[in-house]
Amino acid sequence: MMQQYEKNTLSVCILGLGYIGLPTASLLASKGFRVHGVDINDVLIHDLRHGKCAIYEPALDVLVKSALQSGNLTVNTRPSEADIFIICVPTPFTTGHKPDLRYVKAAATSIAPFLRNGNLVILESTAPVGATEKMARVLAEMRPDLRIGQHSHGDSVPVYVAHCPERVLPGRILHELVENDRIVGGIDQDSTRRGVEFYRSFVSGNVQGTDSRTAEMIKLTENSFRDVNIAFANELSLICEELDLDVWEVIALANRHPRVNILRPGAGVGGHCIAVDPWFLVDSAPQTTRLIRAAREVNDSKPEKIVAHTLDAVAARPDSTVACLGLAFKPDIDDLRESPALLIAEALAKKNINLVICEPHVQHLPPELEGKPNVRKMDLHNCLQKGNIILALVGHKAFAAVDPNALVKKTVIDVCGLWQGERTKRHSHEAGGK
Repeated sequence: MMQQYEKNTLSVCILGLGYIGLPTASLLASKGFRVHGVDINDVLIHDLRHGKCAIYEPALDVLVKSALQSGNLTVNTRPSEADIFIICVPTPFTTGHKPDLRYVKAAATSIAPFLRNGNLVILESTAPVGATEKMARVLAEMRPDLRIGQHSHGDSVPVYVAHCPERVLPGRILHELVENDRIVGGIDQDSTRRGVEFYRSFVSGNVQGTDSRTAEMIKLTENSFRDVNIAFANELSLICEELDLDVWEVIALANRHPRVNILRPGAGVGGHCIAVDPWFLVDSAPQTTRLIRAAREVNDSKPEKIVAHTLDAVAARPDSTVACLGLAFKPDIDDLRESPALLIAEALAKKNINLVICEPHVQHLPPELEGKPNVRKMDLHNCLQKGNIILALVGHKAFAAVDPNALVKKTVIDVCGLWQGERTKRHSHEAGGK
């Protein structure tokens, strides 16, 4: 019932203060909830307490500072008692693309001592089908004194457990946390109802209830759908290169068909969602997911093709310098997770090629490239001056505005269609990760 979610009386403990957890924590604090943010990174907690926000997201730094100053948001390395627990920790995969749920298990283990009857525990991390039920079992094993995953009897009240996958786009997170529709799936009907009530208290989009396994499958379906469509565009680019055709013109004119909407190819697929989540389905149903597996393999192989193309260009221009434009996994963000552009830069650096790199959204080169004598970070102007070979990897707005005269007498490898002309851009749609 909605009255149970009066914001100024409810406490929320959020585990994981990354790209989802920190915006969620600061947003809920701004809405009147009392929020305790938890992360095991001591440096992150120290910086947040001193008003430093390491994540680049429009208006997030202002919102975080305001939430901290109001007292509605506190941060620590340890959880505390709360009415609602939200888990927003990473869910990577291990060797062989096997799902790695150790962070979810660690988060559940850390909150178990603080649970009490009537609590709501929400897993927002994207996870394989059945992960929310496994998390509930971990909690039940640690707290046999509580009812978890069972309906209440008499005066007793259970602990409710649900899954609500995030659906936000980097660069628009604060807007989409509120505006986007949400799916909430509980391990039982009461958990679904409590989860839906909570999200409806601050989400203006539609909040739809289902069971936890269906909610998990929906998120994996959404990202697999996008991955398959991006793979089609990326494979088209490879075919057109082999046949000496302009893929941008092919896609632009094909998209004039009323029922065709091909995405734009790029350096691959990055981010912690699209580049990871389809493997969860492949792991769950390995004999059935032939198309999904093939799409992952196409997208994962794209960086290797670009590296090979670049090496050919270097061989044709000995002693050349390659200017890599962009390291993020998609335009106009600072997120390098699973970035194909970063993989390409790393591979070229290992070949002892002279690299100058422009990534306007990060202050320093990542550890994979920092300190290498053949790699330097520069602004766009100097990159274009120093580079004989211009490798456009990410469609940042700043790169799209480059004066064509700056590319004269350069070897240009444009893998994301930065400079393919406005006609092509009007008839295509950008592909990328999330």
